[in-house]
Amino acid sequence: MAGDIVPIELGLTDGDLVTLWAPKWREGDDEWEAFLGHGDDLYGFPSVAHLVAFVRSNNDNDLVEHPAWPVVSKLAAVEFEPDEAHAFDLIGVPELVAGDLDPVFVSELQDTFDIVSILGDVCELDVVTKFFERPEVDTVLRYGVAAFDDRTGAELWNKLGAAVAEDWDAVIDALDAVVTTPNTDDAAVSEIESELVAVDENDVEADDAVDDAEEDEYEYVDDEAGDDFWTSVGIDPIKIITSEGTWFTLRCYLDDDAVFLGSEGSILVFGSERALGRYLADNHDHDLAPLETYEAIRHAATDGSLEVAVTEDNVYVLTGIADDIVEGVTAVDPEQMELAVELFTDAANYVGEDATDAALAGSSELGWFVNYVIEPDSSRLAPSAPFDAEALAWRDLEREFEAHLRKL
Repeated sequence: MAGDIVPIELGLTDGDLVTLWAPKWREGDDEWEAFLGHGDDLYGFPSVAHLVAFVRSNNDNDLVEHPAWPVVSKLAAVEFEPDEAHAFDLIGVPELVAGDLDPVFVSELQDTFDIVSILGDVCELDVVTKFFERPEVDTVLRYGVAAFDDRTGAELWNKLGAAVAEDWDAVIDALDAVVTTPNTDDAAVSEIESELVAVDENDVEADDAVDDAEEDEYEYVDDEAGDDFWTSVGIDPIKIITSEGTWFTLRCYLDDDAVFLGSEGSILVFGSERALGRYLADNHDHDLAPLETYEAIRHAATDGSLEVAVTEDNVYVLTGIADDIVEGVTAVDPEQMELAVELFTDAANYVGEDATDAALAGSSELGWFVNYVIEPDSSRLAPSAPFDAEALAWRDLEREFEAHLRKL
């Protein structure tokens, strides 16, 4: 969406509500951040059609002073559909922390905490602000996965669960109390619903046409929407969860060789999709810039239509693997390890480093272990404990990889 006004979905007591969020922007010497609302009210709508009907007919709200509002108010209805990265299940937080400590859960929790803390600040909700002043909550908000990267991680997870059990209901109640759903014209809502249905039908027809076409004749109906856009440019956003946090970058393949967003032996990574998008909007000298399709990315980032959509097979969870290796072959998730190996080898080849390939060679202890986990074969002798040497070698790979990340 234009100018960093972002549609979001909030899972609250009355169900999933959609609204708009304007991350921090500057006007002169002043910095602002806001949500769609007015005064003390936060506006939430039961559907995208209701949200669009309001936006197209109302200029009495807190976002009308945002520089992008004149553009946003004229966008197609489909542009107001929140993407997966901006759908926050607030009601589901207690269930999330009640489960086992998992990097994916922690990353999801950090994202949810982030938007709720911003809501608390913007809406001046003391109950919410006090919740995030709790040390265990603040630690997760600030450091995410990295907060659990030592032996005290389990203890912190338990403390976090206790904090949520004690205070999260009050946080939800405070947010419920400020949410208001303005009236919208029923006829306008029906017309917008028809607009959205027409887009869905066009997408289905496009998918059917693709199924009937040859792969080299494939054409995208909407080159600037989600996965289709990234497929069309041949460059993928990737998400990397490390012991130091969650990072986003870009990667493509040229003649089977990986090329990352980076240069001179470094891979540029960003702490959020938004930060990556802001970087892509400006002119920078890096190894993806000369590619013919990269200009489409920069153009989309500049006009605000870029959606950094990471597919499941481009999410790399590096945390916990070394600890699992110590426990043995059956403790390691084969898919997680295979993806990590893919990332390590891609990065090593990109920066021109040979140690990674040597460490993963089939003749090494770690290489034998990794190959057996990824492609188990009952006819082969399984690796035998202890696996301390293999775990140590894996940690060396992690450190080697992270040394090439340049965090912006």
